[in-house]
Amino acid sequence: MVSLAGLAPRAAVRAVAAELRTAGCPDADYDAQVLYTLAAGPGHDPRLDRSPLPAGTAARLEQLAARRAGREPLQYIAGEWDFLDFTLKVGPGVLCPRADTEVVCEAAVTLLRNMNTTAPRVLDLCAGTGCLGLGVKRFVPGARVTCVEKSPAAFAYLKENAACALASRSLTVEAVLADAMEYAAGCPADSVDLAVSNPPYLTAGEMVVLQPETAREPAMALAGGNDGLDFYRALANACRHSVRPGGWLVFEIGWRQQQAVEDIGIAAGWRSIAARRDYGGNPRVVWMQKPE
Repeated sequence: MVSLAGLAPRAAVRAVAAELRTAGCPDADYDAQVLYTLAAGPGHDPRLDRSPLPAGTAARLEQLAARRAGREPLQYIAGEWDFLDFTLKVGPGVLCPRADTEVVCEAAVTLLRNMNTTAPRVLDLCAGTGCLGLGVKRFVPGARVTCVEKSPAAFAYLKENAACALASRSLTVEAVLADAMEYAAGCPADSVDLAVSNPPYLTAGEMVVLQPETAREPAMALAGGNDGLDFYRALANACRHSVRPGGWLVFEIGWRQQQAVEDIGIAAGWRSIAARRDYGGNPRVVWMQKPE
């Protein structure tokens, strides 16, 4: 890339977007605008800024653009990412929060509100950044939420997010470094009102054809076994012990997994199984109830 120093902000962003398109980055125009704000600082917008780029800002933007052209996830470059109406710390070693996952949180919140429980006990299993557990806490403040993550690298982000992401609202969740299945199975019987999870769900075949950005995310958070369903089977059985009668298990799913996950729930003894699509129209959530 030629030097961006002295270019008008709009021209600089166009140049960055062109480089990103050449590198095969999806959403190059959006990414270029985000990178400009990261380089120029909060409050800067290339559509509104008029002054030519100073040398320091130009150099920072060139460096950030090179990272993105190398297909490093935009979330990792930013170091934080919005989820619902709060911001999460994110970086190498943890799964990037995605907008599709917001509907999983919305489904869990709706189920909890319909339970009319003052202080529901909630588990976020395979928590990663903690986005699901924190989302529940944000909209059901009385919930007692524990986020469980096995990866030490991901847990570092979870621990910070658990303490800080909702601090402006004086809300926190508990972060636990543990295996999700072992933790759920080790809870007292019938002690949990709702368990929610975005487990690893990519098939072995999908793992070998990942987009470059996804390939930079931890395989532990992606690989769900040969058919992508290993964690659904394990959690459906583990949570049958800890979730109380009338309580719920809520899963994020891959877009082709709805029927398979519903069948796993039926086989494990769950009932009242239903699903919801994300805002792109793809099946994204399956929830199931433990019989009374």
